[in-house]
Amino acid sequence: AAVTRSKIRDGICAISVAHTTAGVFVNENADPDVQKDVLAALERAVPNDARYHHAEGNGPAHVKAVLVGSSVTLTVRDGELVLGTWQGIYFAELDGPRERHATITVIGD
Repeated sequence: AAVTRSKIRDGICAISVAHTTAGVFVNENADPDVQKDVLAALERAVPNDARYHHAEGNGPAHVKAVLVGSSVTLTVRDGELVLGTWQGIYFAELDGPRERHATITVIGD
């Protein structure tokens, strides 16, 4: 919708989240088990029950956000995002639910 509203035909679309316990990424969107696998892998890599120095209780969410990333940049061609057949854009809430904001910037011709 943001690309359509921008009327940009060819360029880039940057999506970012300005939160330290959330992220955005591109991955498969055809099989919901992939989402489960990603979440399970993040939990194995950064267990919620491990000891963290951050005293607010959300240390693992901060570490997971670093692994997920806070932005993606995608190509816009002919007024549409260029995504693979199975790709989708995901928002990762790692310490919520909370109110979150994403910034979408579309640049081009």
